[in-house]
Amino acid sequence: MAKITKAVTIEETPKMSQVSSSSSAQSETSPQMYEPRILRRDEVDAAAASLADSFAKDDVAMYFVETDETKHWTPERKWQLHLRIMRCVVDAHCLEGYALTIGPDYDGIALWMPPGKTMDGWCTALRSGLAWLRATLPRESRIRFNNEFLPLLHHTKQETLGQNDNNSWYLVYIGIRENSRKKGYGRKLIEWGTKQADTQGRLCYLESSNDINPDIYKKYGFEMVKNIQLTRNALPVKMDVMVRNPDARDAAPTAVETVSIQNMISK
Repeated sequence: MAKITKAVTIEETPKMSQVSSSSSAQSETSPQMYEPRILRRDEVDAAAASLADSFAKDDVAMYFVETDETKHWTPERKWQLHLRIMRCVVDAHCLEGYALTIGPDYDGIALWMPPGKTMDGWCTALRSGLAWLRATLPRESRIRFNNEFLPLLHHTKQETLGQNDNNSWYLVYIGIRENSRKKGYGRKLIEWGTKQADTQGRLCYLESSNDINPDIYKKYGFEMVKNIQLTRNALPVKMDVMVRNPDARDAAPTAVETVSIQNMISK
């Protein structure tokens, strides 16, 4: 969700086939189902439903759904708001970034935003429904999303990465359905992006909203640099900001310089 204002030309783009998920295109036992593939826009609804399932108990995701204004809503109405947010974000990544899935039934979803790309442009916002979402959220949810959450993410990413902000790979979302975990799906979805970053000699960046996830991300080279908070709840909602330097073994000869992550860490 970082706001990037200056475009960057990508010399190397991921070469990943867009395999159809329909039963007529691949059998239930096809090995292709167990490797990441890029989603088509006609799969956005199914992918959003999977991501919504994965984040149904996530504190940040629920920050826009569970407010004083919505406390009398039915569970179904709250779910529809949660699903609507996820749908817009997934579609925006289909348009501007890389929305990936893995597994036979959209079991895992990852949203990667490559260098020089953003979902903040008006064309993308209109086509994905983000513009309408931001204008029509319930009042408190709208304040949280537009005036607190997005500005906090934009500022933190720019402050953390500095001149590398435009040149980084951003893991915006990754979620695995509960009954599909411990199958290696998360690893493959993370490594899909980190391999692109390593080849290009670029940083990776993410925010984590789950206390158990930083230790998992560290296995893939991410390091904690700071914590940020959303504060309009009675209890603040914490996010961990993590950065990954490119693997020098895979970096291109013209790679950008790595950065000292230690110097980024908040005191």
